[in-house]
Amino acid sequence: MMRFSTLVRQPAAWMLPEGPHADIVISTRIRLARNLADRPFPGWAKKEERIASLNDLQPGVEGLADMADGFSADLTKLDPLQKQVLVERHLISREQAAKGPGSAAVINRAQNLSIMINEEDHLRMQAILPGFDLGRAYQMLDAVDTRLEATLPFAYHNEFGYLTACPTNLGTGLRASAMMHLPGLVLSEQINQVIHSANRIGLAVRGIYGEGTEALAHLFQVSNQNTLGEPEPEIISRLEKVIRQIIQREHDARQKLLQTNPTKVRDHLGRAYGVLRHAHTIETKEALNFLSMLRLGQDLALLNPGNRLLIDHLLVEIQPAHLQLAAKRKLSPEDRDTLRAELLRLHLRHLPEPESTPPTPPGETES
Repeated sequence: MMRFSTLVRQPAAWMLPEGPHADIVISTRIRLARNLADRPFPGWAKKEERIASLNDLQPGVEGLADMADGFSADLTKLDPLQKQVLVERHLISREQAAKGPGSAAVINRAQNLSIMINEEDHLRMQAILPGFDLGRAYQMLDAVDTRLEATLPFAYHNEFGYLTACPTNLGTGLRASAMMHLPGLVLSEQINQVIHSANRIGLAVRGIYGEGTEALAHLFQVSNQNTLGEPEPEIISRLEKVIRQIIQREHDARQKLLQTNPTKVRDHLGRAYGVLRHAHTIETKEALNFLSMLRLGQDLALLNPGNRLLIDHLLVEIQPAHLQLAAKRKLSPEDRDTLRAELLRLHLRHLPEPESTPPTPPGETES
């Protein structure tokens, strides 16, 4: 299996700026929750029972063809910093990172498939792909689920479907989500309206790391809330329809900002460029929000689009655990802020200045 140092040397596949609608949809994810029929759920299991479940599950998960040459580790064998790096890469949950004996993570080499063992459920499986690609992510994970179910006795009820630790996952056990970059809706003050509209039709809109987290870098997770009484393809189809509507609203918001308030757009971009190029100390939140503005500048042709990969990579690499891993030592918050600014100055030193005037919006001619 792959070593942790090898895993972190390369970006996760979802971090690459590719796939359908990659300017707005950073990544799409399908997650399935499954439990063994003859074992207590992890939250109610004793330590010995969790370890027994792990011993039953881990060999079969590691043996999947998808996991060949991948990464596998008991959570007790990873230090807090390594676990936080996996959280920052969206490969394990914050809840999984807090688990003790009897929990493990198995991740494929491309880092687009990860399986958490004994998180809230015995298995939390996820496929995460760049861009707007829910259908392919579902096919990828459904194949894994089918192979595991052929050898494992999953807890299933004829009326209620797959049994899960939390009732909100009962039925299909499926959560589908898209990580969306929505600075246009934020700057035009339409984001709350979009969130309320999504909530009214049974969807959730959360921050960068899911429930209870902040929408840093103007990134929002849009996901289904209902898992019972609706087939998996219908859940995904309904979510896809809403995401397409949000994509269109974000496109419209960006173009309207360019048409009605180009000075505001140039000012936000110019401030972000200036601070990131020249700051000597910068906190995570400020840095992420400014990188978001550079990303928007590229999408609006105000900034050279050839640096998209670099900016998307920095959105992860400047986060606290990744910084400490790169420094190979424990850093105080002040040290992290200084190192973050140094890293940004280094990587963005050749980034051209933004265009002084926005391009003419489509359909209009210059006078």
